[in-house]
Amino acid sequence: MSIWWSLHLRREAASVPLARRLLLGTMETAGVDPDVSYDLSVALSEACANAVEHGGDTGHGGTSEAYRVTAYLDGEKCRIEVADSGPGFLRSAPAFRRAPSEAEHGRGLCLIQELADHVHIGNKPGRGGAVVSFDKILKWKKDAPLMAV
Repeated sequence: MSIWWSLHLRREAASVPLARRLLLGTMETAGVDPDVSYDLSVALSEACANAVEHGGDTGHGGTSEAYRVTAYLDGEKCRIEVADSGPGFLRSAPAFRRAPSEAEHGRGLCLIQELADHVHIGNKPGRGGAVVSFDKILKWKKDAPLMAV
């Protein structure tokens, strides 16, 4: 069985825990292992926080008030995508630089890469904006109701 959902969220700090709780609830209901759910929820929080902080359309003289989160649980994998309408990345594939452990900023993309199995970071074609997508192989609890067959 497959599950997918998509949210159009305001670029406000309160949207980050909302997206995280929805993901955790979906994964718990499906029967995904809690450790995998936690890893993906932290990665999602980091991607959403980046969209809130950096996702405005400042390059075109305006501001974008929203960003999009889409999650797919399909078979043995969960794929999450966070897309905004900001200026995007200056380089097409930003380097994953490890920030100092005491740093309050700059660790999100590296953390996403460490928590997920595969990460793609780039710019949206056309109108601009950044897209961060990542996936992880799912582990299931015993007798999970939606376990992949």
